[in-house]
Amino acid sequence: MTEHYTRPDVAQLLAMLNMLPGPKMHDLPPEGARAIYVASKDMVDLPLGELAVVRDLEAPGPVGPIPLRLFDARADRAAGPAVVFFHGGGFVIGDLDTHASFCAEMSRQLDLPVIAVHYRLAPEHPFPAAPEDCEAAARWVAGSPAELGLTVTGLVLAGDSAGGNLTVVTAMALRDTPAAVPVIAQFPIYPTVDKAEHYASYDLFNVGRVLTKEGMAWFDAAYAITGGDWRGAPLHGDHHDMPPTVVMTAGLDPLRDQGRAYASALIAVGVPVVYREAVGNIHGFVTMRKAIPSAQADVAGALAALKAIIAEATA
Repeated sequence: MTEHYTRPDVAQLLAMLNMLPGPKMHDLPPEGARAIYVASKDMVDLPLGELAVVRDLEAPGPVGPIPLRLFDARADRAAGPAVVFFHGGGFVIGDLDTHASFCAEMSRQLDLPVIAVHYRLAPEHPFPAAPEDCEAAARWVAGSPAELGLTVTGLVLAGDSAGGNLTVVTAMALRDTPAAVPVIAQFPIYPTVDKAEHYASYDLFNVGRVLTKEGMAWFDAAYAITGGDWRGAPLHGDHHDMPPTVVMTAGLDPLRDQGRAYASALIAVGVPVVYREAVGNIHGFVTMRKAIPSAQADVAGALAALKAIIAEATA
């Protein structure tokens, strides 16, 4: 199997997407790009499916309330861990709806409550608004507030793409200044943890595979990372004492090599790591499981690994 192998269902989706007329997302103002992302959700992703609880909440944030959504496969739950999920979208697009199906799937497969966080988006709220909101929301969940209706004994942080960055950054922040309960595991999915152009996968896969060179430049310009702030490139931070981690990447993703580098950095300092790469798959596949049916197996495999890590942490 070659490094550039493309699965048949992925090839079919890319052929369709690359023939679509009209402007690309990076040619639109942010509100237009957000609307397209939300509108495309039902075409490419699976329905929400069976759940006992879907409830909107708010956590107090640095400049106002942070919207959250609780997904739970059980109506009643004993004290235990909770997943805090940070959606992807380049820090510019994405919301509680765009990633609802994946949050529901996590709740069912992990048998845990999942609390999704809708942090402030760029360019209206550039860096570091997103990590500030995510840290505040995670601390709020850790405190088992009455509004949440859960007794939380540990946090599992998870997120895709930009949300993978926010997963790592929040885990580092809560390691350095602990919350009411510990972070027992983290699950960054094709995370952005460094400058993309420093990696070979950026040059190999930045055209015609959903996440493009132009799109990444548009996201970066909007997010406007402050130079020298570790939250902008957490790969270069201190990885000691991070929680056990599952890293999942996509084989045809310009961000692939960042995920590999992050897993390697954790392993180098003795953090337990499971690394899974979805060979022949593209960036964004966890929210494209209808259009890419084979992606469901990638998700199931990673969640099985994460479930085992959580079980070890809570034994």
